[in-house]
Amino acid sequence: MCKLRIGAVVPVYNHPRHLLRLVHHLREQDLPVILIDDGSSDECPALMAQLQHIHADHVHVLRHPCNRGKGAAVRSGLLQAESLGWSHVLQVDADGQHHWPDVPRFVAQAQQHPQHMVIGKPVFDASVSKTRFYGRYATHIWVWINTLSTDIQDSMCGFRVYPVAPACAQIRRHNMDERMGFDSEILVYLHWYGVKFINLPTPVTYPSGGVSHFLPWRDNLNLSRTHAKLFFGMLWRLPMLLSRRLGR
Repeated sequence: MCKLRIGAVVPVYNHPRHLLRLVHHLREQDLPVILIDDGSSDECPALMAQLQHIHADHVHVLRHPCNRGKGAAVRSGLLQAESLGWSHVLQVDADGQHHWPDVPRFVAQAQQHPQHMVIGKPVFDASVSKTRFYGRYATHIWVWINTLSTDIQDSMCGFRVYPVAPACAQIRRHNMDERMGFDSEILVYLHWYGVKFINLPTPVTYPSGGVSHFLPWRDNLNLSRTHAKLFFGMLWRLPMLLSRRLGR
């Protein structure tokens, strides 16, 4: 098993409720942490400063002066991780949806398969609405079409481990969506690039009283544009994708 330099990237936008416990949990796993403050206007900046003080050199804080979107935050975190010499990044969201006890499972998969992308495959409980549950399948279907495969079983789960080098290469190569479309878009580009995927089942819960920053009109429009762009990119790469598919 190879020794990786792995750390966690947490995009933060007005999600103070779980932040302290999340960072303490990640540090208990001996993971350094990059927090990206994506223009928060609540107590999050003060909490992040507190965490940076408590954990000294093991917690890094990046700040966007205004809200740019989750995709922009994750992109900033990945590029910062690259500059710190990390080989892999565990992404986990700050809203309390993810099952933090699964962090060692994600890290172990990355250790065993360092060239692979490890992505969460949500196992939802009763807290997920039917609209949200079935609405995800529109994106799933587009991703399956654009990769000519079902290798990516859920492209929207923000609990994942990136191999930093190929992820940052794709970030520099493509102008990706800065908001909700980023999570799916970067996975499609990585798949086209030849990265293999591990889908890891993990519980996902929508906490009561949780805050969602998904704006239906804006974000659905961005998602539609992203899928359309990827579809035409798929058509251009169709010979390569078919050759790869038939060669399996």
